[in-house]
Amino acid sequence: MRTKLATVLVIPSLAFMVVAGVQTFSLIGQATVLDEFADEVAVGQQITTLVHDLQTERDRTAGDLAALAANKSTTPQVEADLQQYQEVSDRSAAEFRSAAEPLAGGAAAWRTSYNRATDALDDLGTLRGSVSSGAVSTQTVFDTYTRGIDALLTLLAQPTPGVERPELNEIVVRYVELSRIKEVSSQLRAKLFAAASAGRYGPTDQVELTDLRAQQLAAVADFQAAATDAQLERYDQAARDPKFAAAVAMEQTTIPSGTGGAAVLDPFRWWSLSEDRHDLLREVERDVLGDAVDEASSRSGAQLRTTILVAGAVLFVLVIALLISVAIGRSIARSLRVLRGHALQVAQQELPDALERLRAVNAGVPTIEVSPSAVRSMDEVGEVSEAFVAVHRSAVNLAIEQAAMRRNVNAMFVNLARRSQVLVERQLELLDELEKSEVDPDQLANLFKLDHLAARMRRNDESLLVLAGTEARRRWNEPVALSTVVLAAAAEIEEYTRVRQDAFDQVWVVGHAVGDLVHLLAELLENATHFSPPFVPVHITAQSAPGRSAVIEITDEGLGMTDKAIREANALLAEPPAADVAASERMGHFVVSHLAARHGIRVQLSAGANRGLVATVRLAPALLAPAPPPRELPEPAARPMLTAVAAAVPDSVSRELRLNVAPAVIGAGSLVGAGAGGSTGSSGAGGAAALSAARRTQPTRAEDVLKSAGATASATGSTWWSGEPPTGAEPELGSTPPPATPVTGGVMASGLPARVPMAQLPDQADTPAPPAPQGLPEPDPEAVGSMLARFYGGVRRAEAEDTTDTAARLVAGHVNQEAR
Repeated sequence: MRTKLATVLVIPSLAFMVVAGVQTFSLIGQATVLDEFADEVAVGQQITTLVHDLQTERDRTAGDLAALAANKSTTPQVEADLQQYQEVSDRSAAEFRSAAEPLAGGAAAWRTSYNRATDALDDLGTLRGSVSSGAVSTQTVFDTYTRGIDALLTLLAQPTPGVERPELNEIVVRYVELSRIKEVSSQLRAKLFAAASAGRYGPTDQVELTDLRAQQLAAVADFQAAATDAQLERYDQAARDPKFAAAVAMEQTTIPSGTGGAAVLDPFRWWSLSEDRHDLLREVERDVLGDAVDEASSRSGAQLRTTILVAGAVLFVLVIALLISVAIGRSIARSLRVLRGHALQVAQQELPDALERLRAVNAGVPTIEVSPSAVRSMDEVGEVSEAFVAVHRSAVNLAIEQAAMRRNVNAMFVNLARRSQVLVERQLELLDELEKSEVDPDQLANLFKLDHLAARMRRNDESLLVLAGTEARRRWNEPVALSTVVLAAAAEIEEYTRVRQDAFDQVWVVGHAVGDLVHLLAELLENATHFSPPFVPVHITAQSAPGRSAVIEITDEGLGMTDKAIREANALLAEPPAADVAASERMGHFVVSHLAARHGIRVQLSAGANRGLVATVRLAPALLAPAPPPRELPEPAARPMLTAVAAAVPDSVSRELRLNVAPAVIGAGSLVGAGAGGSTGSSGAGGAAALSAARRTQPTRAEDVLKSAGATASATGSTWWSGEPPTGAEPELGSTPPPATPVTGGVMASGLPARVPMAQLPDQADTPAPPAPQGLPEPDPEAVGSMLARFYGGVRRAEAEDTTDTAARLVAGHVNQEAR
């Protein structure tokens, strides 16, 4: 903005400076011309003095040569007589050169005339030597001197101020015309003095005298036309002088008349009278030239003063204009700078901070203060500042309204998710009761499927809570092995039997992050199983990484995603967006993004080596903890019974039984057992009781997997799946504190306490506690044998139908991949 304002100010200033500079330079040029004109006019004083001396030398030389030619004088006399005049002329020539030499670099016309005049003066030196020897004629001497005088008179007329100043040209004409009068009078004197010195007129003297008299009259008329009244008065005064009149009268006697010829004058008397007249004309010439010098100097000084005043005025106006422009520009720039700073502060600090505060609000919506306008001026900048404050206030009000709406929506999400959680937990409780009393294998398998679907519904409720910004209430207080966390995540998905895991138990996860990590991994595993062929396993590896971190990789062999889709998904995983319509369409990625941001976990997708995708989960060092002290866990009571049952049947039947009813095997590269989902095939009804007794004592859900890997709640004080709110959280209305000791459903036949789902959750609407389950009677051996036979037959029938089921599942897998 400073550059633009400076440009706006500088361009007019430069334009003004250019115009003012042109005008100033014009005035300076005029002042320079007038100054040169005054100098050239002033040099006219030296020129007229030199012309006057040369005229005297010329006229005297012409007379002396005429006397010498008539043998009326001798050469020594001539040399002695001319010596004094030549010395005077030399002094005047030296003064002329000294005054005119500095002006030789001026105008070309004046320089040319000056060079001609100096050349003519140089020729006079050669002529003087010839005069003393009598080698030249009187006419030659006259003509040579006359050429030099004419060159000087031409130089005298060279000063000119230009056609735009005719009044200054007239002052030059005046003294030039007077110099012409004086030159013609001098030539008449020379002719008459030569004739008087020779004692006779030459053949052409009368003609030349007549022509000179005519030139004299014309020069006088020109001077009278150009001269001022004062100058004419001075000329008339000189003409009325007796000496001037005597010379004129004597000159008149040389004019031929009808009664007689022209008289030959006395040389000495004529020289004396003509010299007096010549001196009087010189006085008039000096006065006229002085007037010209004064006028030229006055005009030059006035022009110089005008130029200085104009230049000073221009400079003053320019300085004032620049100061005013700078003051106005600084004011505008200051206002714009303050407005810019306020706008940047609002855009980069105040508004983002306000939006962040409103986005993270959990209780009442806080009051956001909007800073007032930073510019108080009444101009357009001030109006823009007020408008910006109004926009800022509107944005804050809109954000407050959206925060209130978002808080209401989140409250609805939380309320619905909590209600759904209660219903799902009651459904799981009912399923547990039905599974305990069910003996039909087909019905038991259906109950297991319902059990797993209910567990998935519970995870969806937890996803809603994550999107609403609420932390899960089920927490774990002790570190858990990363391999156990991976198995718990696998137990949360439908196709857990396809998961192959490889984890190191020496990596432990802090307890407060276990629940969210299980949820995160379950979402990724579910995506991997849904969008890959149903007969292809999904591999998950977990191991430590440099920098005290851990890396978990989930690899599937599905169709994968395009590079653009991978980039979009990674951007979503790196920066959790707000919940919107897209969250319902791709809830898994949204939930993973929010959970990862909550704990500083980095999740990234990449293309597999051959096909499919690789989801990489990098745990931060803050999520890892040292291993807890070892403790002995109670051995499940059903394991001996399973061993006895397995020993009572053939090896093939025992293998099928281990694959379908054995507990989840915790180990590297193993197939996750049929915990929550159970067998997908059908079995006979005779062995249902034994299968139920064997299966329900093993881990069937994520919480069971985690509990099987750690101590019980009574031994460790753990609150996993207890429903206890986080520390510092406000209890919900109508809720009661959880019991101090875990609630159990009695003791099963194996001697272990029976789990009571929902027992640790707050009481709900006076719902009576479920009755403690009764221990199952010891099964009859014959019934067990009959059950195993029917179970083996069901396995054979399932194998016969395996091809058709596998093809159907393969087609479904490809459809899911295309949808992905």
